[in-house]
Amino acid sequence: MTLNMVEQREKAVEVDHDIISRMNDRYMKMSKGHKAVAAYISDHYEQAVFMTAAKLGETVGVSESTVVRFAMGLGYEGYPEFQKALEEWVKNKLNSVQKIGAKYGKSSQSEVLHSVLNADIEKIKDTIVKLDVVAFEAAVDIILEAETIYLVGVRSCEPLADFLHFYLNMIRGNIVHVKTTSVTEMFEQMIRISEKDAIIGISFPRYSMRTLKAMEFANDRNAKVITITDSIHSPMNLYSSCNLLARSDMVSIVDSLVAPLSVINALVVALCLKQPEAVKENLETLEKVWNNYQVYLNDEINFIDEEPMLNYPLMKKEEQNI
Repeated sequence: MTLNMVEQREKAVEVDHDIISRMNDRYMKMSKGHKAVAAYISDHYEQAVFMTAAKLGETVGVSESTVVRFAMGLGYEGYPEFQKALEEWVKNKLNSVQKIGAKYGKSSQSEVLHSVLNADIEKIKDTIVKLDVVAFEAAVDIILEAETIYLVGVRSCEPLADFLHFYLNMIRGNIVHVKTTSVTEMFEQMIRISEKDAIIGISFPRYSMRTLKAMEFANDRNAKVITITDSIHSPMNLYSSCNLLARSDMVSIVDSLVAPLSVINALVVALCLKQPEAVKENLETLEKVWNNYQVYLNDEINFIDEEPMLNYPLMKKEEQNI
């Protein structure tokens, strides 16, 4: 290796020191085998950090030489240097608790509360400024026009996908929430996706390779792809034609999902306003089902004026007829 090559490599390592960021940045240009290695490491870094190149290859289903070439393709001299970088990344990840102590250790509980809430307010303000309104409107139209909607969100993003699934299911039918820890099962759940359908992928740092693979698969099937992610540099944008950006920083070891949830709320409201009659009909049908089967009587009861909310609208209608 020449001196010039060494200097270039050292400069690249200095600028691009995060091993997960390297994998995300290079993912689209990777071979099929390299993508499989990247996906496994991203989702199972706790196990991968202790594996030899041979063991990692065996686990993923590729050769040891493929794993070595993967490491070199990321700019490392070989697998040992790659493994060391992964070990450092994991170590920094696990040291997040210590960073919390350094930041908030001498703060009172009320100061922590105000600090976190103010930080979330700033994220929402930033999202308002940066969110592409045209992309938002396109997303609403895609969701309404698609035959089937597939939702993918894993790890800390799974609650966002659950929330969106709950309300989309009230607004329209044919909603598939892809929920699995297996890439194989994920593709099995998406096997029928086509150009008539759409997928919504939700992912924030640390980006999920499983979500990225699902979006790649959907894109290959010519389905419409919507992503809810944090920036224009997110790898989730690689296969998406409609990017909804919501700021999400790590306050501590906890992802701040306030801004993404607000964007999802806005999506739900916009969808309801686009077809109010259909939404009203669906909700009235649900209310009849709840009443007929007494769904909420022993589960969730809200009281308004000392009356169960379940019967409140019906009682008001009766009063109007008197």
